[in-house]
Amino acid sequence: MDKRSEIAGETEKPSGWRGSREIWLQAAKRALLDNGLDAVKIQPLANSLKISRTSFYWFFKDRNALLDALLEEWETKNTGAFVTACESYAETTTEAVLNLITVFHDEEVFEPQLDFAIRGWAHQSDSVMARVNAADERRLAAIREMFVRFGFASDDADVRARTVYLVQIGYISMQVQESVATRMSRVQRYVEIYTGRPPIQSEVDRFHSRLNFRPHETDASLHPVA
Repeated sequence: MDKRSEIAGETEKPSGWRGSREIWLQAAKRALLDNGLDAVKIQPLANSLKISRTSFYWFFKDRNALLDALLEEWETKNTGAFVTACESYAETTTEAVLNLITVFHDEEVFEPQLDFAIRGWAHQSDSVMARVNAADERRLAAIREMFVRFGFASDDADVRARTVYLVQIGYISMQVQESVATRMSRVQRYVEIYTGRPPIQSEVDRFHSRLNFRPHETDASLHPVA
């Protein structure tokens, strides 16, 4: 049975079952992604889970506590993915940037729709906007430090970090629709623009392998540039 079925309560449950903190939180995230912030309310969530409303209070003090938990999950997962990628081992700047770009292609690591939803929410709340701004600064700082680690001057590293980040966040904010093959075909040129040199063949191969992408099977015209 898939995760959505489990979240929706489509499993046989013992009498008095209250769910779990994770189940309530995932139901809230799904409601936010599907229908926006106004859909994240206790009674509709209880209905979708087929659990009594009172069960909610075993895990959260109130709706605000649930909303705060959603923000914490977003910060931990999405912003954490940036920090981890930027601190990951790499022998060259191009390999380091490919580590970072991997984040944007792996929704198990980074959820673009969650980022989009949180940014939409921020337009309705000054406190959420402050958290989004802080997350952006933390992400930019991680990318900037990555470039500095490879010998770029601080001001140069800052501009390169912003170029990388703002392009990728632009994909999310603009809800760009393009095939995996099309987007992947641009990666090597992005890396060259971001770092000043193209990635070598072995780096591209490892990047493709991490994402289970096979260019020859997807589009015979796409070949990594050595």
